[in-house]
Amino acid sequence: MIPEAKVVSYGQVALMAGVPRGARQVGWILHEHGDDGPWWRVINNSGRISIKSPDHSPIVQKEKLEADGVSVSENLEIDIEKYRWRPAQETLDELKLPDEYIFKIMEKYQI
Repeated sequence: MIPEAKVVSYGQVALMAGVPRGARQVGWILHEHGDDGPWWRVINNSGRISIKSPDHSPIVQKEKLEADGVSVSENLEIDIEKYRWRPAQETLDELKLPDEYIFKIMEKYQI
């Protein structure tokens, strides 16, 4: 669901999946099944590329993000707040999460 030229953090994906504190699991899922979607649009919450995969290097992720229109510094940093995907209320409703999670998402990511 993450649109081109936008990024999310591992924790943001976990919260939107209804699994708060599941950031590490998101990393493992992307490692195992990342080729099924835009894995390169997921970065750590401090705005750094932190991938540690034998299949994809940080440089590959940087190149893919730049091709999407995301500016990435030489030291693999991104202005996460500038590029963070903040889904519309309709998109959040489609997730069918309990209200408490929707509230957390809206509060934490200023939606």
